[in-house]
Amino acid sequence: MTPLDAVEETPVWLEVNGESAVTWMCTPHQLPELVIGWLYGEGYIDSRADLISLRPCATELGFWAEVPRERYETVEGTERRRVLASGCGAVTTILGSLSSVPRRTAPPLIPDLPHTRKLFKELFAQGVRYNETGGIHAAALTDGTTLLTHAEDIGRHNAVDKALGAMVMAERRPDDLMLLVTGRISAELAFKAARARLAVVATPSVPSSLAVEIAQAAGVVLIGRAVSGEPQVWRADGRGETGDGRPGRGDC
Repeated sequence: MTPLDAVEETPVWLEVNGESAVTWMCTPHQLPELVIGWLYGEGYIDSRADLISLRPCATELGFWAEVPRERYETVEGTERRRVLASGCGAVTTILGSLSSVPRRTAPPLIPDLPHTRKLFKELFAQGVRYNETGGIHAAALTDGTTLLTHAEDIGRHNAVDKALGAMVMAERRPDDLMLLVTGRISAELAFKAARARLAVVATPSVPSSLAVEIAQAAGVVLIGRAVSGEPQVWRADGRGETGDGRPGRGDC
């Protein structure tokens, strides 16, 4: 009989400075990368050096992290509600005002779209669990030439945190890199990209309308339908266009 396919999913908890922070429903691989990427994306740390300690629990899947007190108090002092699941994360922290979105200072660049399609093929080829079941997301950071980090998870937000965490663990900043992600670009993913000062986020799917607003406020380029013959580009200046340079919907 053919074995039944199922994607591994399990809860993993995190305490920061002695307080419960979040419980993920995630794929239990690359967990230190997940923790560090999430801490980075939430603003608890700005580099690997900011992480004072990270200890795994010996009896269950969980971690204790310690970060500088002033950074912890700054994050906790903002009004937010965290509800992270395998599909979508909470975006309540960014719905108030786009003026709080970090903005890139470097001029945005549109990557080579045919080569971006090739990078996605490499991303799919590296997806061991994706190739086994098809029921998993992947994310990667690239300099536009080669993949620098790669991660898989049942949740696309988790996969992005893992990819960012791998870069931070290597003591490299993700500034000006491009993020490849297999699921749609949600508002939270756009905010993560802004926080990491990424230049571009690309997906075979499409972004949400709020993700487009956040990306434009942050100076981040979004690319939808990236593996199709007509990718769609949302420029940081608010203009949209298809891969052949024609104006996108709303720009005609």
